[in-house]
Amino acid sequence: MGQVVATAERTVRAPAERVRAALADYTGTRREVLPEQFSDYRVDAGGQGSGTRVHWRFAATSKRVREQDVEVTEPEGSLVERDTRSSMVTTWTVTPAGAGSSTVRVRTTWDGAGGVGGFFERTFAPRGLRRVYDDLLGRLERRLG
Repeated sequence: MGQVVATAERTVRAPAERVRAALADYTGTRREVLPEQFSDYRVDAGGQGSGTRVHWRFAATSKRVREQDVEVTEPEGSLVERDTRSSMVTTWTVTPAGAGSSTVRVRTTWDGAGGVGGFFERTFAPRGLRRVYDDLLGRLERRLG
């Protein structure tokens, strides 16, 4: 068993504070920019940044669907989403990139399976998740544009 890490990064044409606020807006912007892999989305508590509890179903593939209950914190300027049903943790970091743009980095980690299944998980899951994040960040940029 080993840790699986998926990352994505994108420059978004919007100021960092605006991007951070949009990512932390679970009742509005976040719901609107989620790709099709997310369904059954609902905010159970809060809705804006730290203290928010949100639920969704994430379909990595048509056969691999995961129910997630996520608790949000904001340590040191990051937005951290912890799935209370698993070891999955996603950290969003937004930094200024000059001329009204921002760099958005997202990093998700979880404890992967062992053996052959774990090998395939560590090899293919990060690529798939990166595609989902690229889609989400593209939608975010269009929404903020």
